[in-house]
Amino acid sequence: MAEAFDPREIEPKWQRIWMESGEYDVSSDDPRKKSYVLCMYPYPSGSAHQGHVRNYTFGDLNVRYRAMNGEAVLSALGYDSFGLPAENAAIKTGIHPRTFTDARISELRDSLIRLGAVYDWRRELKSHDPTYMKWSQYIFIKLYEAKLAYKAMAPVNWCPGCKTVLANEQVLSDGTCERSGDLVIKKDLEQWFFRITEYADELLEGIEDLDWPEQVKTMQRNWIGKSVGVELDLQVVGSDDLAVRVFTTRPDTGFGITYAVISPEHPDLWRLVKKECKVEVEEFLDEVRSRSEIERLSVDMTKSKRGVRTGSYVVNPFNGKEVPLFVADYVLAHYGTGAVMGVPGEDQRDYDFAKVYDLPVIRTVLPPTNFDGEAYAGEGEKINSEWLNGLSVSEAKDRAIRWLEENGIGKSKVNYRLRDWLVSRQRYWGCPIPIVKCKTCGYVPVPFEELPVIAPDDVEFLPTGESPLSRHPEFKKANCPKCGGPAERETDTMDTFVDSSWYYLRFADPFAEDKPFDKDVIAKWMPVDQYIGGIEHAILHLLYARFFTKALSDIGLVPSDLREPFKRLFTQGMVRLNGSKMSKSKGNLVAPLSYFDTVGADSLRLFHLFVGPPGDSFDWTDQTDTIIEGCHRFLQRVWRLALGQAESFPGVTISTVDRKPTDSDLEVRAIVNKTIDKVTSDYERWSYNTAVAALMELTNTIYRKSAEGVSKEVFDEAVDSLIKMLAPMAPHMTSEVWERLHGGSVFKTGWPKADPAFLVSSEDTLIIQVGGKFRDKLTVPSDISYEDALELALASPKVRAVIRDKAPSKVIAKLPRLLNIVV
Repeated sequence: MAEAFDPREIEPKWQRIWMESGEYDVSSDDPRKKSYVLCMYPYPSGSAHQGHVRNYTFGDLNVRYRAMNGEAVLSALGYDSFGLPAENAAIKTGIHPRTFTDARISELRDSLIRLGAVYDWRRELKSHDPTYMKWSQYIFIKLYEAKLAYKAMAPVNWCPGCKTVLANEQVLSDGTCERSGDLVIKKDLEQWFFRITEYADELLEGIEDLDWPEQVKTMQRNWIGKSVGVELDLQVVGSDDLAVRVFTTRPDTGFGITYAVISPEHPDLWRLVKKECKVEVEEFLDEVRSRSEIERLSVDMTKSKRGVRTGSYVVNPFNGKEVPLFVADYVLAHYGTGAVMGVPGEDQRDYDFAKVYDLPVIRTVLPPTNFDGEAYAGEGEKINSEWLNGLSVSEAKDRAIRWLEENGIGKSKVNYRLRDWLVSRQRYWGCPIPIVKCKTCGYVPVPFEELPVIAPDDVEFLPTGESPLSRHPEFKKANCPKCGGPAERETDTMDTFVDSSWYYLRFADPFAEDKPFDKDVIAKWMPVDQYIGGIEHAILHLLYARFFTKALSDIGLVPSDLREPFKRLFTQGMVRLNGSKMSKSKGNLVAPLSYFDTVGADSLRLFHLFVGPPGDSFDWTDQTDTIIEGCHRFLQRVWRLALGQAESFPGVTISTVDRKPTDSDLEVRAIVNKTIDKVTSDYERWSYNTAVAALMELTNTIYRKSAEGVSKEVFDEAVDSLIKMLAPMAPHMTSEVWERLHGGSVFKTGWPKADPAFLVSSEDTLIIQVGGKFRDKLTVPSDISYEDALELALASPKVRAVIRDKAPSKVIAKLPRLLNIVV
């Protein structure tokens, strides 16, 4: 029996070679076309799990494929190494967060090396490294000097269990902390903020030009939440100086106001609550405090008491009628003005609230004759609206705004859902905020020569509601850099999103010693050409990184024309186990190490590429190991074929002869070139599963044609093309095969190019879909006309069984390969 492919011997060999050779090291003066491929900054929780394997396999394939196409590819690895998990582990075990984190980094690094992922290791970063901290603090100071960082009192997400502020992303949909499980509450604290709202319009407008998944772009648009409308005052009945200000995008519905609502946190609440309603309001507020923001925004008005009367009334300025004022949980103080006008005829939530509290419903837009719903928010003629009657919605909006402004009742306004970025954290394991507070001078940045500010090791980690650093007198004590007088050092640390908002810039130039990065080097590499990561970061991380890039451009740290960090984004599907995403916090991990030790990294990589479209999630089931074994057997077949060992297996005969290519050989060449064309297209389209299938089919074809007899020249060409196309997917095995056959690195040979002469075909396979679903496939002439293609499709029994006697309402044709019939 011939030698088999043994990943336990071969894979470590090539991992050492890639590490030691610096084959993937790049410099800013490299004459090749630049390419920057980046996977999202990982949190080092330990060895890689299958979610990591999937993400970093996609990243590594991109790096190797682009390099084979002659590009200088920047690929770097770093670790988002600050954060709550390490500090919580320190509280639980007594192990210092730095020790805990460094051990987890080592585990993750080793498992990614074993995966075969290649990087320019000179660029490796850690958020908690003092060099990186120095520049994080430097950037904070520059933002502070540009008035983009400030401190203010504000309501924050507070976790009683972790005793710290949480980012919105750390609060689960049920309102609990993702780490401790405690119900998150709102708490007023003095906090540091970044003024991200200064960039709201640019953040919104810039989305349009990004090559990102539409779902991600929609999520960012919704998070920014731009609303164009009008603010108007509803005068409180019985008061000359008190009015409730509301914001609306639909001033044309003003004649339909039948009530108004203020938030439980409204600053004028107790001025508006009448004595007879005070007890009921107090009881209601006690209930609301236990509800998460998600619950409060729920549209279900029947689950619990959603509001109570204040006893006050306000005047509808459009018709002078007095309407009741409620306090309700679904109005949030930090959205708009903290008050809304109730228009149940045009808003479904208002309608539901009105029905629960028996309030009138006045429709101000005439719905279609077949409308059988409740609230109607569509277009139509204005009714029940006096001087707006007969107008369209858009005409009525304009006239209502003019009327409100002319009468001094309201004014045009643009509102945003987006709020300034709260960056303070009351925890130890984070980058200290480089500010001191002086009674004379106020807040003063730490001088550059004193950076980085590093937290001492001898700190009591037990959370008390204040930062552990606030209980360390030596750290807290400082002198004012301005006046030299006594001062106190800021004891809050930065949100870890700060670290991950600029790491891609330091990757581009980690060699700068007197600045965070050189602007000219940034101009060479940025923006990132291909960013890869999970859709769970679709809002905050990506939004914050976009803000950082724009802000750093404005203050001169990066080129003025660099406004977006990531040109192209791909969000891979998640790996699920027992219905949940694999994660350490859920304890549902499947470690790759056992696969590395048996079938090898290449087989596991190939499985993740083959299991389905990269953007789709999939479930790890009992059948998964069978598919991985199948991938391993495929690699063994390629190994035997390439190294001339296939014929030593029972039932296999390979016949290669030294002769001029025949018609049969030309057929093999045609198949190889068509496969090159397809696999190249699949790589570009992220259709890796179909690329793997094409390579499996090509392997079978080479076996079959070789058994019939093929020239040695054509056989060698076919095998070399197969190895090159497979190399970014299975780099260890293909590197070993190439070295044995030719010497040198397969990744320095260049990506195979299809010969156009072999791509011309007189026939093609026409896929027929009905409503986007596959129904049949037919072999048709390559130059088939639309009329002939449709006639053949409609004659197909499989298609007739679906559409029966219905006539197509629309036909989408991409001939000669696709015809989609819509009925």
